[in-house]
Amino acid sequence: MKSAIPLAEQMRPASFDDYIGQQHLIGKNAVLRRAIESGNLPSMILWGPPGVGKTTLAYIISRLLKRGFYTLSAVHSGVKDVRSVIEKATDSQEKAILFIDEIHRFNKSQQDSLLSAVEKGVITLIGATTENPSFEVISPLLSRCQVYILKNLDEKDLLEILGKAKNILEEQFKKKIEIQETEAFLRVSGGDARKLLNAFELIVDSERGANEVISITNKLVLDVIQQNLAIYDKLGEQHYDIISAFIKSLRGSDPNAAVYWLARMVDGGEDPKFIARRMLILASEDIGNANPNALLLATNCFQAVHLVGYPECELILSQTAIYLATSPKSNASYMALQNAHSLIRKTGNLPVPLHIRNAPTNLMKNIGYGKDYKYAHDFENNFVEQEFLPDAISGTKFYDPQSNGRESEIRNFLKIRWTKKYKY
Repeated sequence: MKSAIPLAEQMRPASFDDYIGQQHLIGKNAVLRRAIESGNLPSMILWGPPGVGKTTLAYIISRLLKRGFYTLSAVHSGVKDVRSVIEKATDSQEKAILFIDEIHRFNKSQQDSLLSAVEKGVITLIGATTENPSFEVISPLLSRCQVYILKNLDEKDLLEILGKAKNILEEQFKKKIEIQETEAFLRVSGGDARKLLNAFELIVDSERGANEVISITNKLVLDVIQQNLAIYDKLGEQHYDIISAFIKSLRGSDPNAAVYWLARMVDGGEDPKFIARRMLILASEDIGNANPNALLLATNCFQAVHLVGYPECELILSQTAIYLATSPKSNASYMALQNAHSLIRKTGNLPVPLHIRNAPTNLMKNIGYGKDYKYAHDFENNFVEQEFLPDAISGTKFYDPQSNGRESEIRNFLKIRWTKKYKY
């Protein structure tokens, strides 16, 4: 018999032994595990994508430490609710944990209401957010919290969760479930355990009356999810699908699709700063130096949206989205950085060449710091060829300008100066 409790809730672990993923935080000798076991738990922000265990982690922490546990959703709660929890925690004279889901949706005054209680230790705050806390959490509160980053669940984690879910539903329905293929499950989950379990429960429920054995293939998963998208998305996961469609439309230079997805988000009450921040990232990652003005306009859009708010700011969002969609594209700056990161992981931290080191003392000058450095402005065209990379990676080219008007100019600039060294 099917349980009235959603599968994702049935499977919520109550201890670290059952918790899957985030071993960099709660594995043996991991930083958060040590803090919990010491009993000296700091207030914290759990930052990570949806469905990776932020709420569950807070719940397990409260159980292990045997503390009072209060929970608020930033979507439905305000200053009055925060003060009520603080009063209860103060009256009980026990160190309580206050968990706030989607803390990035709290405005400044709501976050301010937490400061005194956090500072005095009346409550230990655990805030969960899918957004960068540097942007969304006020500095005084952020400075009082430790930020822990949670990662998407990997394939091994998701398959382990799927296996446990299969056992539970087989017991409930008294039917054998055969998962013949898993690729579609992994694709629709996107690393989100809740999405995975919603999909699995939906599919098993739709098939349990047909045959004695429920056989699940990739085709079945995709067919059922497409037919039942509204049910599957009942917990709001479509928020992430629509912002993904919006960004991909901008990247694909389709202003019509971009405006459509923008309108969907506006009609759904999406935070305009969230939309503007995503466009700000895209302006650098996907347009970059193909059109440097894109970053300027996106920055101004973010500032204007912050000042104006709905409903007027939707015009600013639309103007910026159309500009970004119709701008020339380049990910050369993004790729240059990724190439540099990749090489650093292979070579480690190579020493800075002596001639470009800082030499603030006579001792440093005497041992060669800054010796033979050539000051570019003393030479024709403010340029002189010299080595700026460590010897071990001399001549390595990270930045490769792409074929668009602005970066073609950059390539010519570099070719004139670095033809021999970097072969532009």
